[in-house]
Amino acid sequence: MSEDRHATAPLAVVTGATAGLGLETAKGLAAQGYRVIITARNVERGELACHAIRAHTPRATVRHEALDLDSLESVRDFAARLKRDEPSLERLINNAGIMALPRLERTRDGFERQLGVNYLGHFLLTSELLPLLTAATAPRVVQLSSLAHRGGRIAFDDLNGETHYDPWRAYRQSKLAMLLFAQALQKQSDAQGWGLKSLAAHPGLSRTALFDAGVKSRPVIGSVFKLTLPLISQSAAEGARPTLHAALSDHVDPGDYIGPDGLGETRGAPKRAHRARNTRDPAVEARLWEVSCELTGARWETTHPA
Repeated sequence: MSEDRHATAPLAVVTGATAGLGLETAKGLAAQGYRVIITARNVERGELACHAIRAHTPRATVRHEALDLDSLESVRDFAARLKRDEPSLERLINNAGIMALPRLERTRDGFERQLGVNYLGHFLLTSELLPLLTAATAPRVVQLSSLAHRGGRIAFDDLNGETHYDPWRAYRQSKLAMLLFAQALQKQSDAQGWGLKSLAAHPGLSRTALFDAGVKSRPVIGSVFKLTLPLISQSAAEGARPTLHAALSDHVDPGDYIGPDGLGETRGAPKRAHRARNTRDPAVEARLWEVSCELTGARWETTHPA
């Protein structure tokens, strides 16, 4: 690939791409000729991930950028750097996530940490990068949801777990929020003429380090689950296939939700996934968008501020 090709190749950003699903997604995008930015808090892990991607695709153009979704200030700083250095963004993959933290933790801005990292940080990031997305030729944003969304509820009266914190309830809420976000973003794009294709994906049951905290939060059940996981799950590379399908396929429609086609959508080839009933209330979706704007200060402007 020539230097000119490097300069003109479409740009993709993958959050949380130092390992697991994010790293496999970044590998797939790089193999398809995208310039890839992987984001992470840890510089050393970011550089190691870049080396892994280059080992997979020797002529890949990939770099690491610092981004801590635990901090809205970090999100704004990252977006400001990107808007300074890049003319457009073709693919934004909101992949980073944490699962079932055993005890209540808070982000630097005071949000329950799963809601903040998994959802609110990505909500603000997408809004901050909107000028670059709308400048692209055919931009797509992919939100990482989960099978866990099916048991989720947006607890508007206790979003931050102040009254009652449960590790899995908080996780389910954050992943339901990501799916509702994908749906709402497509509606906003259609109404505002942004030209975005907003999609969501889930990896089924994939063997990644993400399960470790979840196992610790329910020691007995979690240990049994971890023993059976190899029998009912798939690798991280296989789990990234729905995300890559959403990001790259010509056979997806705006607003699609992609997951594995196997039994219970736990593993298999990408297909359109099942949305639970809790995703179908437009009032909840609209209220979540409004509340998220209030909490993060997201403004959804398509031009750089003067």
